[in-house]
This record gives sequence, C-alpha cells and structure tokens, in this order.
Amino acid sequence: MFDSVITLCLLMGLELVLGVDNILVISILVGRLAEKKRELARVLGLSAALLARLLVLLLVLALAGLQNRWIFNLTPRDIILLSGGLFLLWKAVTEIHRTVELKEEASVRQGPSAFGKVIFQIVLMDIVFSIDSVITAVGLTDQVWVIISAVIVSFVAILIVSKPVGNFILHHPALKVLALSFLITIGVTLFMEGLHKHVPKAYIYLPMGFALFVELLQMRYQRNINRR
Repeated sequence: MFDSVITLCLLMGLELVLGVDNILVISILVGRLAEKKRELARVLGLSAALLARLLVLLLVLALAGLQNRWIFNLTPRDIILLSGGLFLLWKAVTEIHRTVELKEEASVRQGPSAFGKVIFQIVLMDIVFSIDSVITAVGLTDQVWVIISAVIVSFVAILIVSKPVGNFILHHPALKVLALSFLITIGVTLFMEGLHKHVPKAYIYLPMGFALFVELLQMRYQRNINRR
C-alpha cells in the first residue's frame, strides 16, 4: 500500500508538470471564442479530454499496439506525436501572426461550429500530450486505480488553475507571444520525439522558465514606471 501511495504521488507530480503545456494550449484555444463562452468551453473541453485520456489509458493497458511499427518504421505513438507537433506548430505560428498584426478582435469566433471546433482541438491536444505520460504510468505500476487517480487529480488542478492563468496570459500580449513561442518549442519537440530523436525535457523547461522570469521582471519594472 505504501508503494502504491508513493507511485500515486509520483504520477500526480508527472501529470501536473506535463499539464503546463495543456494550460497554455487551452488558454490560447479558448481565447479565440467570445468571452462569455470561454469558461464553458474550458470546462467542457477539459471534461471531454479527461474521458479521452482515460480511454487512451484503457487502450494502452489492453493493447501493445502502440509499440508495434506500422508504416515507415513508425509506431502509432510516433504518428500521433508527429501529427500533434505539426498541429501545434501551425496553431502557435497562426496565433502569433494574429496577435502581432493586431487581428485579435476581428478573429474572435462566434457560433456553435467554432465552439465545437475549440472543444475538439482541446481534446486532440490533450491526447497528444497524454501519450507519453500514460505509457510512463503504465510502466511504473500495474494498478489501474493509481493511474486513474493521478489523472483525475491532475485534471481538477488544471481545471482550477487554467482560468486565472489563461486570463493573465490573454491580458498581457507580450506574455501571450512568449507562451506561443513556448508552444512552438513544444511542437518541434513532439515532432522530433515522433522521429525517435529524444530531447531532454530540462532543455525545454529551464529556458522557458528563465524567459518567463525575465518577462515578469520586465512587467514589474513597467508597472513601477507607470506608477510614478
């Protein structure tokens, strides 16, 4: 039982760390909707993503096919990472263009089709981000309740944190561009992982953290200047 609790804590930490990418993506995606629809899209998108992640978990537990090679010496996992990386690159570059060219207001989407598209994209990217964590979790323990508990706890944490973090990013254009630049880095990393080119996560998160720290200092400096 003690080993199970330790494994649970380890998996929760893993899910929360990887959840940073999810928070950034969700913030950008819901930002394309009208403000009154963002919270509903965030909750529905994360709820659907939770169900999708649990289905992926059950699939990994039931099948070993994620490790079998299909075409061009690629496994299903590789194909998912390649596709997700390309999608993330396209999405981040498109959003940077909209932000820099001041097309934010004109590009806010209305209607049920736009709402459904955002929900679909949230679920899609959550599946991409969850592949590695699910496979790692299955490798660490064979107790399904431990893995499911870690996934649910991380879901609740992301649901609570995503709104204030997302609003903060959307109200600070420089920080939004920085976050989108992070997503470009993550997209390239996912693509390289799909090609079996491992990139140590420390090479990604440490520069990202440093850049965020510098940007927060700049924001603090600018706020102090404006108070004078």
